[in-house]
Amino acid sequence: MKALNKRLHGSNDLILLLFGFISISLVAIYNAEQLEQYSGENFLIKQLFWFVLGLVIIALIQLIDLESIYLLSFYLYLAGLVLLVVLHLSPEAIAPNINSAKSWFRVGGITFQPSELVKITTIVYLAATISKHRKKHKNRDVKSDIKLLLKLLIIGIIPVGIIILQPDFGTAMVYLAIMGGIIFLSGIDWKIITSIILFVALTVGIIGMLVVKFPEFTQSTLHIAPYQMDRIETWLGFSESDSDNSFHFRRSLLAIGSGQLTGKGINNTEVYIPEAQTDFIFSIIGETFGFTGCAIVILLYFLLIYKLVSLGLKIHPNYDFGAFVCFGYLILIFIHTFQNVGMTIGVMPITGIPLLLISYGGSSVLSAMIGYALIIKVNSEQNRLDNSLFK
Repeated sequence: MKALNKRLHGSNDLILLLFGFISISLVAIYNAEQLEQYSGENFLIKQLFWFVLGLVIIALIQLIDLESIYLLSFYLYLAGLVLLVVLHLSPEAIAPNINSAKSWFRVGGITFQPSELVKITTIVYLAATISKHRKKHKNRDVKSDIKLLLKLLIIGIIPVGIIILQPDFGTAMVYLAIMGGIIFLSGIDWKIITSIILFVALTVGIIGMLVVKFPEFTQSTLHIAPYQMDRIETWLGFSESDSDNSFHFRRSLLAIGSGQLTGKGINNTEVYIPEAQTDFIFSIIGETFGFTGCAIVILLYFLLIYKLVSLGLKIHPNYDFGAFVCFGYLILIFIHTFQNVGMTIGVMPITGIPLLLISYGGSSVLSAMIGYALIIKVNSEQNRLDNSLFK
């Protein structure tokens, strides 16, 4: 216990933020249960169990040296890829199709989504790859930068390819964002980065034009499922169908708007929203606590992102592996928050991306808390460096 307290010393701000997220999550899920979408399910107790398990995992990870995680990064990444491949090859009995995607293992009453965990192992290996490359190529040039770029692209694209086969395009886009963000921050020559940005912008622009002008051609060429096409059309505002996605948008906006400034309070949920405890938990927060509650949630994420930026920049000169773990986790948190909150207010298309550390879900909670444990480790390492500098 003394060893654990020593390792957690100086991480009080991170721990307080974590318990803030946990408290909001439990209250929001309790209120979401009032809608009784899944009768007989007690999501509050299950979420509490996942959080307790996550806290145990955080404590255990603090006993592992950060350098050991750095050395094991490839094997952790490889284990994650094996999980994704096994999932793809598994029979329906243990890997059923849920919401038109084969993304979960199901054993008994427990489901597990490997792609959530692999986000963390991919971030760790991307960070380790940059660190190893910099140690090997102290004098950078265009050739070494291109080598690093190719390494990072391969590491990021392999899990994306496997996840697209599920298919789970929302999760695949998160991986691409993580990979792109880390490449952008990796120190690769700006001429190369600018070329990549222009290429990506051009590609996205062409795909967007095809979706708008030739939706049927785009759907058949890119193998986009009808429900995914409907999500895009609903988001762009030119879908005239009374689809589930239009219904979700309307109900979400109604819930958030009806909360007004301070919300309706606990046990007063009135607006029915499907998947309220997962995808649309922010809508529940808006209805329960109004604009004030939504602002507090956004503030918590802002404080976490600010901590990740400041910690990453502070440790970067001494330990770039820790810095890029921070940056990778920052991108993960930002993308999930921006996409999830955005889809509840109609500025982003509907996807199955949860609001990390708040939405219900064992896989997302545990993976987010494993990543959080690594951030606490990096923070402890920075505290150790600070103390050693002044001794």
